Amino acid sequence: MLKRVVDKTFTVRAPIEVAWNHIAEVEKWPSWAKHIRAVTKSPAGPLSASSNGTLKLSNGAKSTFRMTEFDPPRHWKWVGPFLGLQIYYDHVFAQDEPGKTKIRFTVDSTGGPTVLFRPIFAMIYRRNLEQAIPLLIQEIEAAAGEKNSTMASA
Repeated sequence: MLKRVVDKTFTVRAPIEVAWNHIAEVEKWPSWAKHIRAVTKSPAGPLSASSNGTLKLSNGAKSTFRMTEFDPPRHWKWVGPFLGLQIYYDHVFAQDEPGKTKIRFTVDSTGGPTVLFRPIFAMIYRRNLEQAIPLLIQEIEAAAGEKNSTMASA
């Protein structure tokens, strides 16, 4: 049975395409997610339904992922093992009003010694997100500003 361990929603001042494209560049996540040292993804090219990869964390641990759902620009979900758990990471995008996108990150887990590891994983992951999301918002909104400047000068 899946158990929700993280559910974080935030809004960026950017069109949904800008937000999606920015977050879908998973190899660039270390610029805003300081708990991630590196991300490798295959196949090469844009994120896709067949994407899989590895996140190398700043503490030296590695976490692998494989895409399970892919519906651009609305959401993607991937799954991977971590600390004996199966972790499901969902990335959901919704544009409720022009120029603003609501982003929701959910993390569910199942399997393994969940009674012991789930609370520890959830605490660490929530703390990492609290530090990462403000940086991510800055990057997305800067990208939206650059896109607007380019369109205005065209």
